Amino acid sequence: MINRYRAPNTRGQAMVEYVVVVAAITAALFVPIADDASDGTRLSAIQLLVRGFQTGYAKISSSLSAPE
Repeated sequence: MINRYRAPNTRGQAMVEYVVVVAAITAALFVPIADDASDGTRLSAIQLLVRGFQTGYAKISSSLSAPE
C-alpha cells in the first residue's frame, strides 16, 4: 500500500528557498563593486550592465548612421 502521509511542515518549503535565493542575488546586483574613474563614485553590477548597453547602442547607432 502507498503511504500518502505528508508532514504539514514540509509543504511550501521550496518556495521559501527560491525567494531567499532570488532576494540574495538581487541584493548582490545592487551592491557597489567598481569605481567610476570619471565621477569618483562606485557603480553596481546593474549600473555597469546598463552602461554597457548604452555604449553598445551608441556604437551601433553611430555606425548605422555613417554615410557609405
